[in-house]
Amino acid sequence: MKIYGFPLSPFVRKVLVTVKEKGLDAELVPSNPTQPDEEFLGVSPFSKIPGFRDGDFTIADSTAIVTYLDAKYPEPALLPAAPEARARAVWFEEVVDTILVPAGAPIILNRFLRPRIFGIEGDQAAALAADEAIKRPLSYLEGVVGEEWLSGDFSIGDISLASGLRTLDYAGASLDAAAYPRLAAWYGRVTARAGWQAAAEVEANIFKALGI
Repeated sequence: MKIYGFPLSPFVRKVLVTVKEKGLDAELVPSNPTQPDEEFLGVSPFSKIPGFRDGDFTIADSTAIVTYLDAKYPEPALLPAAPEARARAVWFEEVVDTILVPAGAPIILNRFLRPRIFGIEGDQAAALAADEAIKRPLSYLEGVVGEEWLSGDFSIGDISLASGLRTLDYAGASLDAAAYPRLAAWYGRVTARAGWQAAAEVEANIFKALGI
């Protein structure tokens, strides 16, 4: 099993954590979507990360990948069986993928990627605007997070949100526990899980190898 992408991506992290939560092993192959090689394009024809291979099966896009993983390796289930719970898990995944991550993208680009990876100055005005933009989805999530997990049992919604928050951590935009105390407590529970810790070790080793 192989995951193709860069571990800074919340979408790559989502798949890696899913794999580890299910007790599976996968090789994380660092892949640059702007400079794709033949192997990467073989699993992701539109150079979208993450790409994925499990034997002869290949697919790209984090949502497609985790849907496959949960169907083929159903224990523990990360997409709940009950209709309402499943819908809520997918909803939280979509809030992160389509609202929080796009809102926070200028923070990552201008405070981490440009200065740390590309060696150029970031647009701080764009990053400051993004600081404001992420407040709305974070405030919503603060108001709906459950006593233990986002909604019922631990699910792909929890993995998705924690993965997005971890990417913001790298850019110095860590969750403000004073402003979002319930969300901060929830984040601590997610990052203490064995699956998260196993994925974090893989991620750290790749960053170290890349000198980041």
